[in-house]
Amino acid sequence: MIPGEATLREVVGTLAAIPDRGSARPGERDAGEWLSERFTKLGCDARIETERAHGSYWWPLGLPSAVGLVAGVAALAKGSRWPAAVAAAAASATIGGEITSRVRYLRRRLPQRSCWNVVAETGDLTARRTVIVLAHHDAPRTGRLFDQTAQRWAHERFPEAMERVKTAPPLVWPLVGGPALVAAGALTRRKGITALGTALSALATAIFVDVARSPVSPGANDNLSGVAGLVRLAEALQENPVSGIRVLLVSCGSEESMQEGILAFGARHFASLPTGNTHVINLETIGSPNLILLEGEGALAMHDYQGPFKDFVAAIAEDEKIPLVRGLRARTSTDSLITDRAGYPTATLVSVNEFKALSHYHLMSDTPENLDYRTIGAATRLAEAVIRKLAAG
Repeated sequence: MIPGEATLREVVGTLAAIPDRGSARPGERDAGEWLSERFTKLGCDARIETERAHGSYWWPLGLPSAVGLVAGVAALAKGSRWPAAVAAAAASATIGGEITSRVRYLRRRLPQRSCWNVVAETGDLTARRTVIVLAHHDAPRTGRLFDQTAQRWAHERFPEAMERVKTAPPLVWPLVGGPALVAAGALTRRKGITALGTALSALATAIFVDVARSPVSPGANDNLSGVAGLVRLAEALQENPVSGIRVLLVSCGSEESMQEGILAFGARHFASLPTGNTHVINLETIGSPNLILLEGEGALAMHDYQGPFKDFVAAIAEDEKIPLVRGLRARTSTDSLITDRAGYPTATLVSVNEFKALSHYHLMSDTPENLDYRTIGAATRLAEAVIRKLAAG
């Protein structure tokens, strides 16, 4: 019997049934309202914080990709050297700034909507130390980009080689590289380089058009699995209260639009949360069969999280006899990217299947019945154990 399984299934089932739960969409708000009420019933001081977000990634990435395509065609057809190079270089820089969440000029000029973060406080509200446990309740768009057939085929055809792979290939490099190659080719008058950059930009534009036209996934694994973990944590801390540490259970909105929710949370709260006595646990897509402690992440450049806290979490998992795989690094971005960059010791718990893939990731098959609730329960038990160990000093 999985501790709290009924709660886990209730949360996932209820929220997965809410329609239009995409980033900064009405369903995200409805899910946030339900969560806030659920936390309040469990004795938490819960609230919804309304923020501003654009709510997509396909426009902030697709538009500059299209600019790279047009610049490449112009350079090849008319020999427009300098205008094409400048436009393509600006497009490449825009994509890079968007992916790393450091410079987002284009996103801020696109239409804005509301997004909804849920913040529930529990534990010892007067304690000096704080643990933030993160998840997100918005659901992702689907699209051909997320088909897992090739990854499954590679693991079935080359199992030993794929077992040695600990970090996914940097799939966004061609996204940045397409317009960059157009700029380089235009400046050097090398049509081969320009043509390659134009083709990459055309492929990227087509991919984002496809995503924009695709439906929103039910989002059970990504990331109602983590949200269910937050609710179960609130329940466990109500059943057996903890002293000496304040716990913030934070379910962000608009994570799927590239961390807009956690960026807004940080702008509102990081100044009052000293890095010296605040830790972060991120429950991110924890409904696949194998629980993972990520070593680091980075779409463009890999960056490892702070080592001591990761080791601390791994040691507790061993003490609690919770199977936990280490050594993997992610090329997708999570909310941990923002908290780690802000200086907070961060542990990111995810899960993968036998093909080292997030089960049903951004697919319409990401439904409650396809979750591994044992893994969700294990991740939640580990997060609770870490909180209690930190409370004990």
